[in-house]
Amino acid sequence: MTADDSFGRLEDDNYPAYTMGRAAEMLGTTQGFLRAIGEARLITPLRSAGGHRRYSRYQLRIAARARELVDRGTPIEAACRIIILEDQLEEAQRINAEYCRTASRHTADT
Repeated sequence: MTADDSFGRLEDDNYPAYTMGRAAEMLGTTQGFLRAIGEARLITPLRSAGGHRRYSRYQLRIAARARELVDRGTPIEAACRIIILEDQLEEAQRINAEYCRTASRHTADT
């Protein structure tokens, strides 16, 4: 692996660069919180060769959103469900916008 490969990984939002302890520290939460949102299937950390959980920056942003909701009094299971539904809505809106662009081009061509 070259130095360029290593730097590229640091820029990758999906690269599992953070241990559970470091992730919890960065989020100002507990490892138990990270386990709980994993059990709720909000995020699924990758596992190192030794079986340790590893988190990406993308997963940490999702976990931070869950913590924000929980800190406001939302039960953890509900917070996870809210985030999952928000993500599904965003994806549906993206698909709909793409469909509208395609339909618009098709109509213009006929």
